[in-house]
Amino acid sequence: MSTPEPADTPAPSDPTHAERHEHGYPLRDDESVWDARYAELDRVWSGEPNQALTVEVSTLTPGRALDVGCGEGADAVWLATRGWQVTGLDPSGVALDRARAAAGTARADVTWVHGGLVGGDLPEAGFDLVSVFYPALDLETGPVARLASLVAPGGTLLLVHHAHVDRERALEHGFDPDTLLAPADVTAEALGEGWSVTGPELRPRSVSGGAGAHHHDDLVVRATRTG
Repeated sequence: MSTPEPADTPAPSDPTHAERHEHGYPLRDDESVWDARYAELDRVWSGEPNQALTVEVSTLTPGRALDVGCGEGADAVWLATRGWQVTGLDPSGVALDRARAAAGTARADVTWVHGGLVGGDLPEAGFDLVSVFYPALDLETGPVARLASLVAPGGTLLLVHHAHVDRERALEHGFDPDTLLAPADVTAEALGEGWSVTGPELRPRSVSGGAGAHHHDDLVVRATRTG
């Protein structure tokens, strides 16, 4: 999932678009917020895998992968077509319907889980890769510990977020980035014993279109569970 983009204007046919455009989105990891987000457009994202994912995965042996906040499924489908056993997790049923359609077109086998990160039915230490791109995860819910618990020994936690976030602009559109999980929060200390962490690393980002295309830089954190 990704934080809502203030530059996007909802379609006029949406009966609640005026209120959301004025006040922004109350960011929560739940279905009501994200179904409304996805219902505004026939497609929100570019349909392409995130650039940082393609770079990081190039050094990994395919195994079990969890795409947290998988949205319309581009990353999950891309991983599946490259030999990964993929679970895509998202609180939005609207997004998951689109993800299933994308997987069908690509003939990719993905397990789709409808729900949020906290409290979701996911196996402890069950994934060799946990991928989290542009998350909107409330720090009060303890997302770092939850993400760490899902990574298998020897596995990788990959967290990528937008760089140069304008907090004042975000506040004007209804959310405070300081309350959400950020790359700087994913440290060896926060993860606990037995982790090696690199980043946050600033990298240029290339995307062909969709919401968020105006963001040109990523912050990338890669954490490996060594014990």
